[in-house]
Amino acid sequence: MAIKTTCAYCGVGCGILAIPTGERSVRIEGDPDHPANRGRLCSKGTHLGETVGLEGRLLHPMIGKRRATWDKALDLVARRFRDTIARHGPGSVAFYVSGQLLTEDYYVANKLMKGFIGSANIDTNSRLCMSSAVAGHNRAFGEDVVPASYDDLDAADLIVLVGSNTAWCHPIVYQRIRARCDAGAKLVVIDPRRTETADEADLHLAIRPGSDVALMNGLLAWCRDAGVLDAAFLADHVSVPHGFWDLEGCDLWSVARTCDVAVADLRRFYELFAATPRTVTMFSQGINQSLVGTDQVNAILNVHLATGRIGKRGAQPFSITGQPNAMGGREVGGLASTLAAHMDFAAEHRARVQRFWAAPTIAEKPGLKAVDLFRELGNGRIKALWVMATNPAVSMPDAGRVRAALADCPFVVVSDVMEATDTGAFAHVRLPAAAWGEKDGTVTNSDRTISRQRAIFPLPGEAMPDWWIVAQVARRMGWKGAFAYDRPADIWREHVRLSAYQNDGARLFSLAGHARGGNADYDAMAPFRWGGEAFADGRFPTADGRARLVPVVQKALPAPLRDWPLTLNTGRYRDHWHTMTRTGLAPKLAHHREEPLVEVHPDDAGRLGIVDGALARVTTPQGDSLYRARVTDAQRSGELFVPIHWTDRTASGGRTGLLPRPLVDPISGQPGFKSTPAAIAAVATRWRGFLIVAGEPAHRPDCLWATRVAVPAGTLWELAGDGDAAALEAALPAGERVEAIDRARGTRRIAVLADGRLVAALFVTESGELPTRDWLIAQLSEAQAAPTVLAGRAPGVQADRGAIVCVCFDLGVRTIVAAIRDRRLADVAAIGAAIGAGTNCGSCRPALARLLAEEKNDAA
Repeated sequence: MAIKTTCAYCGVGCGILAIPTGERSVRIEGDPDHPANRGRLCSKGTHLGETVGLEGRLLHPMIGKRRATWDKALDLVARRFRDTIARHGPGSVAFYVSGQLLTEDYYVANKLMKGFIGSANIDTNSRLCMSSAVAGHNRAFGEDVVPASYDDLDAADLIVLVGSNTAWCHPIVYQRIRARCDAGAKLVVIDPRRTETADEADLHLAIRPGSDVALMNGLLAWCRDAGVLDAAFLADHVSVPHGFWDLEGCDLWSVARTCDVAVADLRRFYELFAATPRTVTMFSQGINQSLVGTDQVNAILNVHLATGRIGKRGAQPFSITGQPNAMGGREVGGLASTLAAHMDFAAEHRARVQRFWAAPTIAEKPGLKAVDLFRELGNGRIKALWVMATNPAVSMPDAGRVRAALADCPFVVVSDVMEATDTGAFAHVRLPAAAWGEKDGTVTNSDRTISRQRAIFPLPGEAMPDWWIVAQVARRMGWKGAFAYDRPADIWREHVRLSAYQNDGARLFSLAGHARGGNADYDAMAPFRWGGEAFADGRFPTADGRARLVPVVQKALPAPLRDWPLTLNTGRYRDHWHTMTRTGLAPKLAHHREEPLVEVHPDDAGRLGIVDGALARVTTPQGDSLYRARVTDAQRSGELFVPIHWTDRTASGGRTGLLPRPLVDPISGQPGFKSTPAAIAAVATRWRGFLIVAGEPAHRPDCLWATRVAVPAGTLWELAGDGDAAALEAALPAGERVEAIDRARGTRRIAVLADGRLVAALFVTESGELPTRDWLIAQLSEAQAAPTVLAGRAPGVQADRGAIVCVCFDLGVRTIVAAIRDRRLADVAAIGAAIGAGTNCGSCRPALARLLAEEKNDAA
């Protein structure tokens, strides 16, 4: 029987049909009835079934390195927090939580901290990805409301993507965009990088990082001069500050110079926008993760408000969130800057929430936002910290200082599903939390749709839901009655009541009517969207009912520094998620990008001696990390791009969190991950190689470059070094060894057999060639190792499928190119019809289009 649940990944909030096929296995299908995805899933969602095993799971409470009972662990947490508060006050403790939590988990944690401990020192990793959108919405609308829905994409005639590689980061949304474009809509992509999304755009503006305010102010001035402002809407529904229209430096040529784009391209965008009333502007991390992120958000909202393109089907600004429940956390007050249920710290709101909770106290003011929280942890102000479902030792900016702060903190608690994380290494107490397939509750996606997440498997070991863990600590701290929840439905009903409590319509967020019925109604809850068609009536949740145009000015863009002449940008890969504690378990997802790459423009690479495929070290004032170099003209000259996913657990390099500055937007507190001054230098190596091993190696390979890749039945480690490669043999398991050595090429090949089966293979060379890995990886699953194992290939000539392009159907580049040539395939649809590529999640469509173009060029 299929269990209807919601995907664990991005804020699209796709519905899933999970069909259990064994004690710990499941078949995953898209839910055709869910409004977010209508049955489609991206590569990550499709392969969720590969990540539900118990490999690496934390299954028992741990105090230090010793297993403990729940009673002992919970008593210790409650006592240490209670004692810390008694000695140093409520401001001496903090929670750092996550968009991976369900709304019910979030609600209980926020209630404990703000209403019973009496501090607002609870912040979420969502601060790192969408808090600038929250601040921008509050400034413009009076409340954090995303007005758009995915259905608006189906009605838009122009879709503008700003700072979003949607094809990779929100593939199901991108499929709706492509479907609309196939029906005649235009697509404009605004991004410094030429991403896969930009490849399929009608227009790509590769603007200078941080110039978005100039771009949007110029657009606003163009719309004014073109006579396309909505004068009636402005007069009836929008407050316009005195002097707002004194837009200086917003002529076409000045904006083009600031943004570093061609005047003709800029004019084309402005003319297209002005001529297309039904426009949806979607923005994501490229806008939010900036030192002026809130201003950039408001620059976009200003254009939509001034032209009346809001609250109308197909005409909306649309913030798309990164995590599965970033929106749910915003609803319950998971951010340090909000109280609960879209209320702030105004006196009447504080009194209302305290009354509703019957709380002994209430937080008096906003708490420490994420970057400030960890700074104060390092300064000794925070003396007890509880981290839930996130990995700040990897993901926070200036992660080296974050680690030092964690190491010095007197008491650190980590609730997590994984036994070994970079953050968990600093914990005094580790608490085993329920994972995606075991959780029961609700999540809210990017367009305000609330969906149920339902358990597929029973709780393993002694793992428990996050809400239960927090409630048990609260009860032990003395507040039994207020946290006497028996099930998530109890929390949901309280959350719903608070959203409507003394809410006379001043706040759009209200779930009134959704607490009716009993537990069975909660269990059967179908997806629904709160707030209806927001702003369709032209009323906004401000004191006067009017939206606000917010004056924003383009800040001067920094000139390159002598020691740090490049600008570092960070972001996601298509098939990995956050710090890979989940996707790192899935062999099919690991193929897309097996190693962390630094992308660098050919001009910069040539000037600095960076060779494609070699190693390079990226350095910033905060730290440095090693990457595999990828030389590509998709990067703007003078800029670098690196991924966020790799950790100490998965690589010796690629530690991107070490690099960004701990500087934030002054309004939202969101870090500026997109514009760190940096330098890059080539790193010479003596040898390169790889290790393939059944399961995990006896010891992690000890060398300069070692990157772990999940493969069927084991792990692959890509290796490179400048020392003696013989030290790698310590990573080999026991067994019968077969070796081949070529001293002239500095080549060593070792296979380890157990009862005739291959259990490990180590291949190293200084100047020779290395075989492809696929055949050797497959040998791990064979009952008898082939006699040609040291050759790294089967007897005879074997076809090489090349790098994986379509993860959903496991198709490599050579397989796809061969199909294009042999079957004379002319377009992406023809490739899909012939071999399936691009027909599931569709995120490989841009890559398929590029291969087609390359084949046509070769043929010509």
